[in-house]
Amino acid sequence: MVSEVSIIVTISVIIFISPYLSKILNIPTTPLEIVLGSFAGFYGLIGYNHLFELIAEVGFFYLMFLAGTEVNLRVFQKEDKSTMQMGMVYIMLLYLLSFLVCKTLGFSDIFIVMLPLISIGLIVTLYKEFDKDTKWLHLAMTIGVLGELISIVALTITGAALEHGIGIELYKSLGLLILFVFLIAFIFKILRLIFWWYPELKTYLIPIYSDKDEKDIRLSMAIFFLMIAVMLVLDLEIAFGAFIAGVFIATFFEYKKELPHKLSTFGFGFLIPIFFVYIGSTFDMESLFKEGLVLQALLITIAMIFIRMVASISLRGLLSSYEIFYFALSHSMPLTLLIAIATLAYHNNSIDQFQYYAFILAGLFEVIIIMVGIKILHRLELNKV
Repeated sequence: MVSEVSIIVTISVIIFISPYLSKILNIPTTPLEIVLGSFAGFYGLIGYNHLFELIAEVGFFYLMFLAGTEVNLRVFQKEDKSTMQMGMVYIMLLYLLSFLVCKTLGFSDIFIVMLPLISIGLIVTLYKEFDKDTKWLHLAMTIGVLGELISIVALTITGAALEHGIGIELYKSLGLLILFVFLIAFIFKILRLIFWWYPELKTYLIPIYSDKDEKDIRLSMAIFFLMIAVMLVLDLEIAFGAFIAGVFIATFFEYKKELPHKLSTFGFGFLIPIFFVYIGSTFDMESLFKEGLVLQALLITIAMIFIRMVASISLRGLLSSYEIFYFALSHSMPLTLLIAIATLAYHNNSIDQFQYYAFILAGLFEVIIIMVGIKILHRLELNKV
């Protein structure tokens, strides 16, 4: 039994050294934290602990909350309709290609939902390499937001299906989900009207300048935990509620430009690394020597990149050939959502431990290969210029 002191000290060390190792090794911090968590688990420095698991779960919900803060519905509505239509075609192609690939390779049906997942979390990190106005990156974010919304809904429906099975309980959960979505849409419209008539109410809740009591953080946390409570009462996927809470903050308090950064600083400096370290600790390093595991992970990685490359061809009217390549790669790193659904599926016995490990490994392969690959391609492109 691993002591609580050992777990606390190990997590502290990993959180502290990860950014420095990331800079030295030139790979993103997130996969590095998972790898370090795996080593810590392998050498007995981290083990199962209820409090550790609970904080890691909160870290995941907070990550979904931060993903929501990237989605300002007002900006979303102002996007060109033809662009959004092409984005929907691209996402539909992803699911169609996923179905064909899974049936061809003999993957289980749960893979059909997992392969097309889109998460914008790691796409944001590409702003460090490219300008925000880069055409393909802007499109990757715009369509990525739409894709993540669909992925979050897929996560919620899959979670309900895995928990209740196909039957009356599933239909009940789906009915509650639909009712919840309509209710949220109604609340958003009402609040939009209220804030339009009484704009001073927003600045009262979150002051623009003087905010000694950190009202912006307090309100954000209140909405975050309130939404978690609502999802617990409705027995729906908590990650979806956390995401909606983030969307609320981004949509109605967009004038507080530094708020997403303040929320992100807290999350990526504390809660979220604990989640990734925890995920790493659940991965058995000895499983790497299991016959076919690495091959299975590579097959999943190739399949996920392949369907995005093919589906991205539908965007030829908006992007050039090399921009399509960058776009497809940027969407091939849904690490957090991939791990989330893999964890749900594993806990509900829809995939076995072998497949669970394969998905974690595939998620790591994708991030490391793609992030490093994009950086190399960008530098080669700059050298040519």
